[in-house]
Amino acid sequence: MIRFMAEPSASALAERVNPEKLAILLGHAGWTLAGGRRGIYLRLSPPGDQPSWSRAPALLLPLDQDDPDYREMMTAALHQIAQDHDFWGRVVFPKLAVNSSDEFRFRRESAAPSGLIDWRSGERLIESARRAMIAGAKYYLGPERHFVNRHGRFASRYLDQVLMGQTAPGSYIVTAFVPPAAGVPLKSEPEPAIEGLGSVSSRSVSEAVVKAVEATLEAVEHFRSLGSLSGFTEGVQNGVSYEMTNALLGMTAMSDGADITVDWDPAVPVGGSPSVHFELKGSDAEVLGKAAQQLAEDDGPQHATVIGRVHLLAKKQAGSPGVFGVESISSSLPKKVRVRLADEEDYHAAIRAHEEDLALQVSGRLEKEGNLSWLYNATVVRTLGPLEDFESRKRPRRQAAHVDQPTLFDSPE
Repeated sequence: MIRFMAEPSASALAERVNPEKLAILLGHAGWTLAGGRRGIYLRLSPPGDQPSWSRAPALLLPLDQDDPDYREMMTAALHQIAQDHDFWGRVVFPKLAVNSSDEFRFRRESAAPSGLIDWRSGERLIESARRAMIAGAKYYLGPERHFVNRHGRFASRYLDQVLMGQTAPGSYIVTAFVPPAAGVPLKSEPEPAIEGLGSVSSRSVSEAVVKAVEATLEAVEHFRSLGSLSGFTEGVQNGVSYEMTNALLGMTAMSDGADITVDWDPAVPVGGSPSVHFELKGSDAEVLGKAAQQLAEDDGPQHATVIGRVHLLAKKQAGSPGVFGVESISSSLPKKVRVRLADEEDYHAAIRAHEEDLALQVSGRLEKEGNLSWLYNATVVRTLGPLEDFESRKRPRRQAAHVDQPTLFDSPE
């Protein structure tokens, strides 16, 4: 967090600040117009919900960038705003540090003090936010029921344009700042792509992210009304996918609610509302989990879904999504299944389930090879709660193998 602004930094920032944009930021934060002269300066009062004895004096915000005193006055204004260290570091500075940005805010309810969250839930929220943006970016190149690794490099290039901001007061909020005019190359090339010649604007990809979130939540509403998952399969053309469903599942699972807000940067006009907001309920996790499983399946006769304990981990190799072993808690499936993942993103979920002793739900093509049962082209549907909540029968617990355990590919014990 920025605690104090050194004079050189303030002066340098003063030259780049758009005063109209700063006025809008302060207005959104509750500052009100108290006077001024058109085109010369604005006089702004701090939010009125503060006690009168603690309120800062009115702020003089210069508007005429050709005025000889503009830089000195803007530097003084920035110093005055920065006296509220939390407001400056979380709200103002991140938006002034970049010339223009669309803002995504992923919020999750938290029982911890304002602006804090337990570590594991915070990690899951950041992971879910990243997965949502990747899923929407993949959808930009074309709809898919389950992308797996398709369009992953394009989505990564989009994510390379994004800055992560700090959490804001309230519940826990992860903020992503996306420059709307940045070019995202359609293909990996040694030289930078030029907008319109092998690249697309990051704003257009961000709009695809929003459309995919909207379509997925519309499918949730469809289920609430009719009790049918058909809205998810029918919504694939509009951005519904296993990846997006799984991302929103991560935000809602074991939570009291969450939401996503997107504020489009006014410097690059957007057709429609300048801000969009989506509400998610903790109860949405159940339907999102069912939909994720359905979207991950390929309807083949050998397709299976396994819930169990991660008992073996193979050391991940370059170019390989990863392999691990699951001890199933279902009596209708093989006791132990080796899992070969389709997407390397899922390997991290397997590691977390192993470390935290959580039940893992995995879906893939079930095949028998000698004495071994394998799930090929597999997907981690979701990480469930503690194992004891899902075990259907008692089993003697055994010590987990070392990550370099060579018996992963040998016959089961």
